Amino acid sequence: MTPDEIEIALQTAFNSCDAVGCPLTDAQKQILLQVVEQIQGNSNSRVSNIANPLDELTPEELEAFLEFVKSEEQRNRTWKVQLLNDWLLENDSGTVQFIRNRYGLQWLNRVESYHFDKYSYLEDALKLRLGDRIEVSNALWEWVQEDGPCKREWFPCIVIQVDEISNGDDFCTNCVVRFYNGGEYEIQGIYEWNRYNWRWPQK
Repeated sequence: MTPDEIEIALQTAFNSCDAVGCPLTDAQKQILLQVVEQIQGNSNSRVSNIANPLDELTPEELEAFLEFVKSEEQRNRTWKVQLLNDWLLENDSGTVQFIRNRYGLQWLNRVESYHFDKYSYLEDALKLRLGDRIEVSNALWEWVQEDGPCKREWFPCIVIQVDEISNGDDFCTNCVVRFYNGGEYEIQGIYEWNRYNWRWPQK
């Protein structure tokens, strides 16, 4: 959507709120319009810094949390499921117990995969699994330039196969994705040399 189309949609929403007797204040309307402008302004970088829950952690908490996430992923366990299981069974979550004590379930529900993109040293810690939704760049199959006629575009797809291939001491991970039009594409070295060409979708 263009910025004008988004503004029209917001104005329609504002009018609908008025019609059902729940009008927004001028300040609320202004905040919503500003957020949309910021998101549009950050569309090239894709991730807005407005509401990254990881930014709410102290440096020590962030380090402990990222280490926990990386450790769980290396064990082929989903970090969020592990935390939720601890909470449901009232188990101690060890070094990340502070998440439950200080931040709680609402904070945990806000954390999405794309929030980790900001922390480049963790970018290969979140492993792809079958059924994950990602976006891939057209740079995988065509020459793109930031200022050329063919610009980088992103296409949503679903991970349908992940293969770890080893050759002696060397190993790489290949991934097959399926686009929504039914087409499939194999991405070689998804973590090793093609990490720049895929991303977690921002919701």
